[in-house]
Amino acid sequence: MSAIAGILVTAAVTPVVALSGAAATSAVSIFENLPSNLKPGQLAEPSTIWAKNGDENVKIAEFYEQDRIPVGWDDISPYVKDALVSIEDPRFYTHGGVDALAAGRAVLQNAGGDSGKSGASTITMQYVRNVLVQESTAVPDPEEQKAAYKEAMQQTMDRKLKEMKLAIGVEKKFTKDEILTGYLNIALFGRQVYGIESAAHYYYGKTAKDLTLPEAASLVGIVNQPVAYQLDIEENIPANKERRDLILGQMLKHGKITQQQHDEAVATPVEPKITPRVQGCAAAEATYGLGHFCDFVQNQMKKDESFGPDAETRDFNMRRGGYDIYTTIDLDLQRAATDAVRNEVPQTMEGIDVGGATVSTEVGTGRVLAMAQNRPYSNDETLSSQGYTAINYSTDQSDGGSSGFQVGSTFKAITLAEWIRSGHSVRDVVNVNGRTVQLQSFRASCMDGGVYGYGPWQFNNDNLGVRGNQSVLTAVAQSLNGGLVSMQQQMDLCDTFALAKKLGLHRASPATHPDFPNNGTLELTMNPSNTFGGTDEMSPLTMATAFGAFAGKGQVCTPVAIDSIVGPNGEAVPFKKSECSEALSPEVAAGVAYALEYTINNGIAGHARSQFGVPHLAKTGTTDEYIDNWTVGASSKVATATWVGNVGPNPQCLGQPDCSRVDTRNFGGYQGLTAADSRIWPAVMYVADEKFGGEGFGDPAATALRQTMVNVPDVRGKSFDEAAGILENARFAYRDGGEVDSSVPKGMVARTDPEAGAASGLGTEVTIYRSRGNAGKVPDGLDGKSAKDAESALKSAGFTSVSMTCSGDGKVNAGKDKVTSVSPGSGEEVALNTRVTLTVDCSD
Repeated sequence: MSAIAGILVTAAVTPVVALSGAAATSAVSIFENLPSNLKPGQLAEPSTIWAKNGDENVKIAEFYEQDRIPVGWDDISPYVKDALVSIEDPRFYTHGGVDALAAGRAVLQNAGGDSGKSGASTITMQYVRNVLVQESTAVPDPEEQKAAYKEAMQQTMDRKLKEMKLAIGVEKKFTKDEILTGYLNIALFGRQVYGIESAAHYYYGKTAKDLTLPEAASLVGIVNQPVAYQLDIEENIPANKERRDLILGQMLKHGKITQQQHDEAVATPVEPKITPRVQGCAAAEATYGLGHFCDFVQNQMKKDESFGPDAETRDFNMRRGGYDIYTTIDLDLQRAATDAVRNEVPQTMEGIDVGGATVSTEVGTGRVLAMAQNRPYSNDETLSSQGYTAINYSTDQSDGGSSGFQVGSTFKAITLAEWIRSGHSVRDVVNVNGRTVQLQSFRASCMDGGVYGYGPWQFNNDNLGVRGNQSVLTAVAQSLNGGLVSMQQQMDLCDTFALAKKLGLHRASPATHPDFPNNGTLELTMNPSNTFGGTDEMSPLTMATAFGAFAGKGQVCTPVAIDSIVGPNGEAVPFKKSECSEALSPEVAAGVAYALEYTINNGIAGHARSQFGVPHLAKTGTTDEYIDNWTVGASSKVATATWVGNVGPNPQCLGQPDCSRVDTRNFGGYQGLTAADSRIWPAVMYVADEKFGGEGFGDPAATALRQTMVNVPDVRGKSFDEAAGILENARFAYRDGGEVDSSVPKGMVARTDPEAGAASGLGTEVTIYRSRGNAGKVPDGLDGKSAKDAESALKSAGFTSVSMTCSGDGKVNAGKDKVTSVSPGSGEEVALNTRVTLTVDCSD
């Protein structure tokens, strides 16, 4: 039939082409040279995001350019097939793709400029046109797409001839049933509804297989003029019924239905049951509280070069690709996270732009297991005043619009990691006091001059209850700024921030300080205050990633939201997966974990203790004025970062000169917002521990736990300041012990405690005693001298009180009797007015 159709069309076309001045042989050549091979591409299909609920995959969202669900022949009601053939192409099963006589008439009319009277398009030709239109809509660039669509829809003789030739080619390659199925899957049924299955769902809330006769006729009627006949516009119902009844009449005429079926169908009112197919992340929010995670998944794909050369193309391809996107989210953990953060942090509060977020990742893989925040997801800006937002507080600006939040003392864990990595011990003792230090005391090998700067710098502690010289364990557990400063003074500032970068730490949004080298970048701000105060704005996801490395033997894994992607053909689709690298050796990571476990068991992070006995590590953080409050920690299985604080300046004062972020202590009463993180974090980890368990973090490096012992320098006879400098250089702390009797000149150092040469723990405190200048040493060599000579030696040494006593009976003969002992003993240093007793042998 196709071969015959080709001959007949050629014959029908020849006179038309000849009228244009071409010879008949040329007409045949023109037609024969038209393309004949149509390759229907992959139809645009919705992409679906899935999550795991136990062993079951559940749909959380879908998004699309065209609402289409392709189905097979057996999944379409016979009424639909018969209705389409009856009204559009009654000779469909007998022609070869083109109705030659009708085609010739149409070509003549088109040649004469009268294109409106006869379309003469068979179902196969309409299928060809739909394929060409679909190809045009598959062009990402809007202008190029518009041009391609215009070309596909041209009402010209050339376009009609091309359709005919392609239709004949289609008939040679596919069966009639395949062509009819392809047509019903590609056709537009109004709005974004494509294909009979989606049309059945949208207009009647059922499958295409279950459509009744009148429903099938109504849907087939829409294809002719979707805008005029689509059933979701009430004014269209009468026109649709008229078209439906015409189709029913054609079905009766061609013997597809009985008279009774016809009459009953005609008598049936057109009553659609509009069932919209909700797309976008709002559906994920409404069902699972996963709106922001859904948006994060989409953003990750938009950044993935596997899906196109730029973000716009990738998004376009995603919405047409028919991908099944299986995500990493754990619905049990997600429910716990959503409930916890929304129970503790309101959507809105008077006087503060309040926010709260918690995110959990799998240690060792970077898989995002939970992502929740106090404000539900919506990209409808009119709902922002009600506490809805499209901004994702858990991620970077490029992944969700947030500029991040200062991480406060949680950064102390990074400085601790460099302390251990560079060979120091958590048992070493450091000065934890707030104080003034010189900026040049901070080595910085990557900066000009090899130091951070010059001049005095003052800093304070928030925790004033612990002072003096304490172990690094105590400094971290009690979050003592002074202790971390003392630690950083013994390290290289550049190394600390190099390690932070290896751990994946970066700003959530570009820095905006014009005087800093990192201005306009995501690099961290390299300065001393950042090492203990976490002044850079970062995302909870970034912090969870870093702490996951402490819990995961030093392996840092980039966060990933997708486990796998399957295309519409069932084949795996490549995408960017997590990348893991060693930021720390396992022994160093275990040392950090040891100190952060200590912080839970003996410090200010007691709320992070597991109710199941699962080992945890954690660090808290609070920024100035309690603007941000953090708990970040992990088990060996799950890392969780929780933040509560100010999203931005107080919304009630926007535009005013004193508008700023506000102190969270003023909201929620005692332990309100300031302690919300300490309630959210354990609620999430309770479920994580219950579901995933966890074990210990391994054995720390020996150097991390062994207190370093060094000898106390000899500073006797030096000035106090000189002695203090020597002790500091030897990495000892010191204090002034006041004055003591000494033979050393007045004001100079008489002795230390521990004494010179004694082995003492690195960083321990050495007490410096200064001399009053009124003491002396009892001379050596007095034993065996005559009592008189010994007395003379003592008085020459400055001693003013000397007494003599016999060791037995008798009377002292000072010129003759020999000294047998001296008290205080030879070499002892005592006040010069101390009585020195000479014991002599009076036996002769």
